[in-house]
Amino acid sequence: LPLLLKATLLRLASGSYHPFYNGFYYNHIMNDEQDKVDYFSGSKLVVEASKDPVYSYNGANVTLPCHYRYEPDVGPKRKIRIKWSKLRDDYTKEQDVMVAIGKTYVAFGDFKGRAHIRQAGETSWHEASLVISDVHLKDDGKYRCEVIDGLEDESDVVDLRLQGIVFPYQPPRGQYRLNFHEAEQVCQDQGAILANFNQLFQAWSEGLDWCNAGWLADGTVQYPIRLPRKPCGGVHLAPGIRSYGPRHRHLHRFDAFCFSSALKGEVFYLDRLAGMTLEEAKQSCQDAGAEIARVGQLYSAWKFVGLDRCNAGWLADGSVRYPIVTPRANCGPAEPGVRSFGFPRKGRFGVFCYRER
Repeated sequence: LPLLLKATLLRLASGSYHPFYNGFYYNHIMNDEQDKVDYFSGSKLVVEASKDPVYSYNGANVTLPCHYRYEPDVGPKRKIRIKWSKLRDDYTKEQDVMVAIGKTYVAFGDFKGRAHIRQAGETSWHEASLVISDVHLKDDGKYRCEVIDGLEDESDVVDLRLQGIVFPYQPPRGQYRLNFHEAEQVCQDQGAILANFNQLFQAWSEGLDWCNAGWLADGTVQYPIRLPRKPCGGVHLAPGIRSYGPRHRHLHRFDAFCFSSALKGEVFYLDRLAGMTLEEAKQSCQDAGAEIARVGQLYSAWKFVGLDRCNAGWLADGSVRYPIVTPRANCGPAEPGVRSFGFPRKGRFGVFCYRER
């Protein structure tokens, strides 16, 4: 029976296969003889998920609340199918996360070993909540909780949002040099992922103003403008997210908007009296039991930990930057932010290191 259940779970996850429309199949294959009940008993299946977004961060464990009940309650029923899927922003495609029947479940893709149904508590609602451990940056998004009972199929949607920061990124060779796939890679190299539109919009609402267009995770190219000006779409356009729409992922080249979340470790600064070359900086971090920090890690430490340092330091990509929370004389512009000296080929600076806790 367990092998049969697992095989059925795998087929349930397929978008092109809908066995739950066949009552005979479930009555005679999925259920024991004593579990047979009338599909049309007059009891209504109700599914309810969290209406408010669920917030988490990279590396944490999170529960996406979802419960179901019958109106009126008809007492114990046969085993229910619970399916969780991750939705695209436009709802046109789903990524299978997990399918469960009773205590037997199958998780799919990157969710293997990280997803399970929360154990039931003392409540009139039946448990269908999804628990995700070691949250990844790309877990951010909308999830469908679907409960299938014979011919009945009800669902609701939960929005998982990672607490993070969006930052624009240009490679050492300059502006507008990245196709979509290269943009994905440079964000990953900096401890981040390509931002989605919702993340960019949130960053814009918090004050991000950037006149260079960059790739987003859906293959569109956009940029956030707080202060309309001539080179950035014109002075007569209202503030907002300017969009070039979808672009060719191989041929067209722009910058990237990367998204990084809160850190599991710490970023700290090291220096020598005479400064360090990039190679010396990397070695100093290793000697301290750490590694040279990535750009995304520095931005995260600035936003979530309040890292404030008016000394420039090397980062893993060969850039030199420093984070300012409290603007002051001789520390750059009057606004908080991460300042950049670009990618100097020569020079001696301090270094920002990252160490796991």
